[in-house]
Amino acid sequence: MCAMSLAITNQPKSLSIDDHGVVRVAGTRVTLDTIVIAFEQGATPEEIAQQYPTVPLPDVYAAIAFYLHNRSEVDRYLDERQQQADTVRKMIESRSAPSDIRQRLLARRKPQP
Repeated sequence: MCAMSLAITNQPKSLSIDDHGVVRVAGTRVTLDTIVIAFEQGATPEEIAQQYPTVPLPDVYAAIAFYLHNRSEVDRYLDERQQQADTVRKMIESRSAPSDIRQRLLARRKPQP
């Protein structure tokens, strides 16, 4: 997979880019995507910090500020991430239909003779 193409200039120290090109809140596994989506769905920074306790409140505000200052670039980045996720989902589904997976899991639950 290719790295995402979001260049972070004037990057707040609270954000970092991992080896796969995913923007995360520094020192956590929480992605910028997660913060932005919660914010866009109406969550306050305080609610986001409560939902993700590994992210300090100032870092939530910094991520939101970065998004608001760079909205078009971040929106493009989020679109790329969504397209990549859709591609991976389709690839997984093409290997095995969800109903097949369910049947296999149910078969494993049955006692073996």
